[in-house]
Amino acid sequence: MKIAPSTFHASRKRPPSARSLTDAENMKEIERVHRENFSVYGSRKVWAALRRQGGVDGRQVARCTVERLMRRHGLRGVSRLRVPRTTVRGKGQDLRPDLVDRDFTAPAPNRLWVADIERHEALLNRVEVEDLHRRGVAATR
Repeated sequence: MKIAPSTFHASRKRPPSARSLTDAENMKEIERVHRENFSVYGSRKVWAALRRQGGVDGRQVARCTVERLMRRHGLRGVSRLRVPRTTVRGKGQDLRPDLVDRDFTAPAPNRLWVADIERHEALLNRVEVEDLHRRGVAATR
């Protein structure tokens, strides 16, 4: 896309918009409320706390604005949901060698084979062996 140089320079000289100014003020208050509550409040609770305190400089802040600003600045609350932990990393250094140096391309059939092992709690253990040249699965169990 072509942009005229005068348009670019005009945009650089233009004063900040009203929204960006209010966003900066709102963000200071959002960060303050989030920090005062030990960084566990999500957007909904930060919004409710701002409403209880009378808003920012006497103006109410919309919930979608709080959500947008928190998302943009990477502020998140703590979730009570328990996410299943499927992989527990072993302690220490990984001693298995990388025999293909992360290059999964094969020059011809039967030159490079890989195996993938998946473990499913409720179902079964599955092993898949694949020829990387043909992308064909040789054995699945």
